[in-house]
Amino acid sequence: MEIRRDFYLDKLIKRKNNGLIKVITGIRRCGKSYLLNNLFYHHLLESGVDTDHIIRFAFDSADDLYLIGESLIQMEKEKRGVDPEKFMAYIRSKVVGEEMYYLLLDEIQMLDCFEAVLNGYLRKDNMDVFVTGSNAKLLSKDIATEFAGRGDEVHMYPLSFAEFMTIYSGDKYMGLSEYMLYGGIPLVVLREGANDKAVALQNLFNEIYLRDITKRNRVKNIGELEDLLNILSSAIGSPTNPEKLKNTFKTVKKSRITSATIKKYLDYFEDSFLIESAQRYDIKGKAYIETPKKYYFSDLGLRNARINFRQFEQTHSMENVIYNELRMRGYSVDVGVIPIAEKDKNGKVTRKKLEVDFVCNMGSVRYYIQSAYSLPDETKRTQEIRPFRKIDDSFKKIVITKDIVQPYYDDYGILTVNIYDFLLDPQTLEK
Repeated sequence: MEIRRDFYLDKLIKRKNNGLIKVITGIRRCGKSYLLNNLFYHHLLESGVDTDHIIRFAFDSADDLYLIGESLIQMEKEKRGVDPEKFMAYIRSKVVGEEMYYLLLDEIQMLDCFEAVLNGYLRKDNMDVFVTGSNAKLLSKDIATEFAGRGDEVHMYPLSFAEFMTIYSGDKYMGLSEYMLYGGIPLVVLREGANDKAVALQNLFNEIYLRDITKRNRVKNIGELEDLLNILSSAIGSPTNPEKLKNTFKTVKKSRITSATIKKYLDYFEDSFLIESAQRYDIKGKAYIETPKKYYFSDLGLRNARINFRQFEQTHSMENVIYNELRMRGYSVDVGVIPIAEKDKNGKVTRKKLEVDFVCNMGSVRYYIQSAYSLPDETKRTQEIRPFRKIDDSFKKIVITKDIVQPYYDDYGILTVNIYDFLLDPQTLEK
């Protein structure tokens, strides 16, 4: 069954022949290779490009490496990547004449000196280069430095809920329940039955993500790293920092792990795109607060698999889904903080901080968003919109709820929408 990824395919099509290296990043198994080597490849064919002018090469494929005289086993033994000279010789043998050639290169970080190789191809007018990779430090960082503005990143996420529903046979209500439990990794979504999905997720976590992180970063104390993953999995959307996590380890695990080590492990998780962090932003002071941050999983299924599907809090899961959807749509997303001073019943002034779940920015557009699983009565609604009432700017304020309600504005100009409309209609926030 083919899963259309038109949102990302359109991004690649618009970037064709723009003189930049197109870099598709994202967590492993989110669909990068399928997007590049199937969907985009067939687009090129349908656009009239000859097959011999499309060069596909996967650096993690034993068959492709054999073509250039390389071996995955040998590379592993020698602790090195693919020999760039062998690869470049192969490309030279394929490029004949001055017509445009399209290079579709998978898992480029496995090629030694890939920055220099790709920069060399940029100087050729008849080469349009598209690459995938799974590591933020090797790619996103180098796009800015090594490519000096000549890299064009397309970040890919697991299936959005809208993409998920294109192949789900049930209604949107059961669909969201399953999506929040098993996530949007394509190969998991295509599995039949709850047990098969759960096993697939656990295998992916242990055999792909965890192994990749520990191997790439040469982690010695794997137990500590796994413990940190468990803590993060049990507390998605909760503000934390390395110091707080260190104290948790000390209390619960009787561990002497340092906050510096924890910071390093958190960076490893973010570099692999397993999690993302949202910074706290003082809305009134218009300044970022360095710590604590909130952490969200790129795929909820992986998070749930990590804790053996034992903790399934709908409130936090819904918040994670909203965060991922906003990031997929291209917003930068922060956690809003509003310092206030109020008098108690005794006339004593108390200072506290109210929180806005998400402050979303894209260009000149800003939305303030609260995730409210349920709004059973006016008391709960008043509680949810209280932070909005303390914001004195004119940017749009939105409550997203799982309750089945038609979109409506209240007397304060605050929009309430249900999560199904939000996830399935990208224009909902603009209405």
